[in-house]
Amino acid sequence: MIANTPQPPYYAVIFTNLLTENTDGYQEMAERMVLLAEKQAGYLGHESVRDGLGITVSYWESLEAIKNWKAVSEHVLAQELGKERWYKSFKTRICLVERDYGFDRESDQNA
Repeated sequence: MIANTPQPPYYAVIFTNLLTENTDGYQEMAERMVLLAEKQAGYLGHESVRDGLGITVSYWESLEAIKNWKAVSEHVLAQELGKERWYKSFKTRICLVERDYGFDRESDQNA
């Protein structure tokens, strides 16, 4: 599903990763992180896909909201477990979204 974000500006955190062979508990933790992120102040939505390479883009109102999310204790634990067990490699990129536009066949309000 495509996240329904507000008018820019807002921020995107792009988390790209490759998993190790040991994925025990990974899916459960990933689902828990989604539920937890959705409760954070400043969270705007996310999109995620895995086809070998995993890419999750989360959207946030501010850099402060991103910083606060990074520091949530359960998220810190997930980050540590990711480094210890699940990720072969990962990269996080934080971007300011200055413009967005799209198309939705089921909507009359295409931009």
